[in-house]
Amino acid sequence: MKISELCKMIEDSFHSGKYPLDQDNEKQLSNIVKIINRSSSDDLKDKDIQIETRIDDLYVLNNYIQNIQHLPGVIEIDTLDSFKMLSRRIERLDKSNISLQNNK
Repeated sequence: MKISELCKMIEDSFHSGKYPLDQDNEKQLSNIVKIINRSSSDDLKDKDIQIETRIDDLYVLNNYIQNIQHLPGVIEIDTLDSFKMLSRRIERLDKSNISLQNNK
């Protein structure tokens, strides 16, 4: 399997609602999340693998080495964790923008 195929599969899983998402904002953001291969290669056997999880202007970049057992599964779990972290950050941004607007 190529890294780009894995990224597309994970992204499609977000868009189709495969992952259990608890918060309403997570469910809304799952439609716009992007999973991007930032590695220099498309080979899962490459020595340095970089996967970006992006929602608009916020992103998380995770690095991997090929020696990790069950690497595709690890990438999928890390991507889900990164998405949830980004969702929390976006929720905080939205709340801070609302409180700033109310103080004006």
